[in-house]
Amino acid sequence: MCQLFVNADPALWKCVTRSLRIDGMVTSLRMEAAFWRVFEEIAARDGMQTPQLITRLYHESLDAGHDLGNFTSFLRVCALRYLALQRDGEIPADSRVPLAALDAEGILKRERSAALRAH
Repeated sequence: MCQLFVNADPALWKCVTRSLRIDGMVTSLRMEAAFWRVFEEIAARDGMQTPQLITRLYHESLDAGHDLGNFTSFLRVCALRYLALQRDGEIPADSRVPLAALDAEGILKRERSAALRAH
């Protein structure tokens, strides 16, 4: 079982630092290449570049009142969440379907219901 992970391409966990500008400030983000690939896919779905997506996530998180003390961890969780929602069929595997076209409230409501049933 572990061979699926241990013998994977080491480039997947190579740390990559990218700089982007958020609100006029240059910010450097360091994540593994596998996470950057996921963000490239997410951004492309909605016709954005990766820095645009990350800036949007930053602003919408602040608007929602989130503490972004560890923004990079938040981004990693976003990437994992995207993949899990695809696995669960909530996000179509067809990358031509933009995320903006999905019923986010419906997805969140189904998740909350499932979480309540699990407890």
